[in-house]
Amino acid sequence: MNQCCDTGRRAGLRVILPLLLVAAWVPAGAEPAREAAPAHLMEWQGPVERPTFGNFVGEPDIAPELLTEGFLAAHPDIRWRREGLHAFHNKRYDEAHGHFRRAATYADKASMAMLAEMYWKGLGVPADRPIGYAWMDLAAERLYANFTILRERYWRELTSAEQTAAIERGQALLAEFGDAAAKPRLEKILRREGRKVTGSRVGSVGFVRIVPMTGPAAGTGKVLRASDYYRPDYWEPSHYWAWQDQVWQAPPREKVDVGDVEQVPAGR
Repeated sequence: MNQCCDTGRRAGLRVILPLLLVAAWVPAGAEPAREAAPAHLMEWQGPVERPTFGNFVGEPDIAPELLTEGFLAAHPDIRWRREGLHAFHNKRYDEAHGHFRRAATYADKASMAMLAEMYWKGLGVPADRPIGYAWMDLAAERLYANFTILRERYWRELTSAEQTAAIERGQALLAEFGDAAAKPRLEKILRREGRKVTGSRVGSVGFVRIVPMTGPAAGTGKVLRASDYYRPDYWEPSHYWAWQDQVWQAPPREKVDVGDVEQVPAGR
């Protein structure tokens, strides 16, 4: 087994299979088992489902009509990722790069994965595989399955010299964009914007209704419940990160070693 202890690679998973990683959970200090430990299967996840409002595509588990200008201003991770994706799909790669990097400043892992792809493939930036790997390593910091699988695919395709460069050059990105640095930036904004409601005369939002003046529901006559708009998952930092993990399907938080890749029979 390969230990997950390399500080240059945030989670250090070394074994890759394009659609499957097999991880054995080993309690700290436990003696090696005589028989194979139960395997946790990290499978490729399909596209995250996104709700729609007419032609407007929303965010996972966020009703599109909630995406008002005020909501996006309070969630710069979502705002700048959306701007980046729009620019990327219209092949405005320079613009997309700036938006994704801005979203990454607020701990947006999907934007980090997009930056990784851009550097890996040379889209809007000179191709730079070590930096592409470093961005994907950051995207996989929370072990979201798709990003972790892509990270391992990248690692396997790097030369030894590129692997060394990726570890060395990735340290600066880790210091600026890793969760320890990036999460507090977003948390500060969430707390500040959240206090605008809890500190108001209204206090409780249970019976409050909102008429959206911006966003896809503006001008439609639709009325929003403030309890939906100010759902704790969207505004309280601890709830927000737990909700993000649920949306992106993070695995349990045990320390893991990665064993040999196991072929899984069809239909299993």
